[in-house]
This record gives sequence, structure tokens and C-alpha cells, in this order.
Amino acid sequence: MRVILNVDAIQPPLTGIGHYALQLARGLRRHPVVSELRCFAADGWRADPEQALRVPPAPGRIGNRIPFKTLAEHLHHFISSQRFRWRTRGFHDAVLHTPNYILMPFPGAAVATVHDLSYLHYPQHHPRERIAFMERQMPRTLAQAALIITDSDFVRRELIEQLGVAATRIRTVPLGVEDRFHPYSPQELAPVLNRYALTNLAYLLVVATLEPRKNLPRLVDAYGRLPDALRQRHPLVIVGARGWLNEALEQRLEPLERDGQARRLGYIHQEDLPLLYAGAWAFAFPSIYEGFGLPVLEAMRSGLPVLTANSSSLPEIAGDAAILVAPEDVAAITAGLERLLADTTWRGLAVERGVRQAQSFSWARCVEETVAVYRAALRV
Repeated sequence: MRVILNVDAIQPPLTGIGHYALQLARGLRRHPVVSELRCFAADGWRADPEQALRVPPAPGRIGNRIPFKTLAEHLHHFISSQRFRWRTRGFHDAVLHTPNYILMPFPGAAVATVHDLSYLHYPQHHPRERIAFMERQMPRTLAQAALIITDSDFVRRELIEQLGVAATRIRTVPLGVEDRFHPYSPQELAPVLNRYALTNLAYLLVVATLEPRKNLPRLVDAYGRLPDALRQRHPLVIVGARGWLNEALEQRLEPLERDGQARRLGYIHQEDLPLLYAGAWAFAFPSIYEGFGLPVLEAMRSGLPVLTANSSSLPEIAGDAAILVAPEDVAAITAGLERLLADTTWRGLAVERGVRQAQSFSWARCVEETVAVYRAALRV
């Protein structure tokens, strides 16, 4: 089987979709059924899909240089599409897979992964140019794809109910968790915790891009309502790249940061992330909307009790191992945080259930089921 994989998402800072594309590229290169894997990005073929992680991002991408960003995105996609069409002549027997929503024009079998429909439900949480791009390109992608992959049954149902995609054209393929996420000994944790000045802190961890859909302003409000003694024992530590439309978060964090009860680490080295999980006391992720919620599984695999939202795909991913709260209800989040941090009996049960839940998700399974989708797409 010949496979063309779009690897545009594999670039720093690596997002959840970037991790997904990277794990697919690694797994497909070793898969016995894949006779040839060709990785394509906006700048052409890539012999090594990980090369973009080893160099600084290019300073002059077209979409960042032209003031009319919506037009720039469309122009960039048009140019990339034409380049892709030219360079994939002779690959009509291959299957094309884009792990990041939008397909390039391609005459052969094509598969697209649709991670969520947040651009439809929460357009106010996205830059306007992204909404315009998705509204223009998503219908074409859904029409072109032989089959569509979703990360969760929740998103599969949304595609059927919201966009009228036939159920027979959608396959749910859950994401996985890397083996490097697991509990670590104090000796193993010490160098990383020292580097981030977290030694001997029983911190409450959040891992999320700083953007509205992650619901961080409400989480910070809820955390601020906890008893002062609990906040002193369990400072809030936020890991994630700076996103967009986060002025409300800045205002809420400033007094907590001034008092030493909250800290933002920004985007950190991926080698450090598993140890920052393992060194935490607990993990909170009350996101408004997620197509999967990979940080929940990473935290569970690391041996942390977890609080997350009772909506979108998150109950499907968390199973019976997490505290589930209404993400819009600040009082409910506060009550959940208090239990997460202080209920010793529940915490022990949650850790045991969480490790068991996370172990049912693996990247090997994700790759294997993705290859099965490719086979089916070639038969359509």
C-alpha cells in the first residue's frame, strides 16, 4: 500500500494534532502493509517528517505577511494545492491522508481526520480567518473524502447530525498515549522540577493552549474560590503555548500570580512534559468542547486524579475515572477541585481507575485501525 501523509501539523509548537500526525508518521513507516510512505507539507516532500521540529519555524509564511489574513489563508491553500497536484502525478494508486481536517485536491482515494466541529459551535473562540477558511474548505473535503476518521464517537455523531455525513463513511479511531507518560520516582523527577522551580510543590496542573475553548478563565475563577489554605498547598501551574483571545485569562491570573498561587510555564520542551505530569498532585481540564481530550489520558497514565468536563467527548475518554463537572458552572468546578485536591479516599480510587482507563488507548492501536481505514478507502 502506498500512502501520502500530510505532515503540515508537525511543527513547533507541537499541538495535539501535531502529536497525532507525528505518531501516525512514525507508526506508518514501520507498518508491514505500507510499502511506501510519502510525507508532504506546504514546502514539498519531506524525507523525515520530524525535521521541522529540529529547526526554528520559518519567519515568512505567507499567511503572516499579508494584512488581509482571510485572503492570505485562501491564497496559501490554493498555492499549496497546485504544488501538491503537480508533485503527486503518478500517485493515483496511493491513499492520501490529511490528519488536520482539510484535504488537498487529489484524484485517488483520500481520508481526512476531523477532530471536532468547534468552528461551527464556538466561532467566537476562533480567529475570524480560521472560521472563513473552514467554512469554505470543509464541505469540499467532506465531499472528496472516501472515508472520514474521527477521534471519538461524539464527533462521529456530530458529523452525522450536524453536517449530514452518511454514517457508513465515518470511522472512529481513538488516539493513543505514549509510554513515556507514567509515574516517575522522586529521583527521576528532581532535575525537571528543579528546572521549573516546582520542587516540593503539590501543584494542580493544567495543560492547554491558552485559548477560550479551554475554559481557563472559569477554571481560574473556580480555583480562586477555594479556601486560601488549599491554594497555598496546591498552587495552579499552567503549561501551554500562548493562543488567542485570552485577555480575560490575563486579568484573572494576575492577582494569583502576584501572590504566588499561580504560575504559567508557557510551551515547554516535550521531553519535560511527562515529568511535569508525574510531579503534580492533580490535573484539571474543564474544557468547554473537545473532540478527544488527549491531556486527560496523559494525566491518567501519569497516575494523577483528574477533573474534566461532563460534555463533548470528555466523558467518553475519561470513563469512570474522573470528576465530571459542567464547564460553565464555576461553583461546580470549585466543588470538584476541592474534592480533587483533598478527598484522599476518592483520589486513591481515581488514580487506579485512571491508569486502567488510559492503558486501553495506544498509538499502536491507532495506527493499526488507521491502516484498516486506508484499506477500506481504497475499496470504495
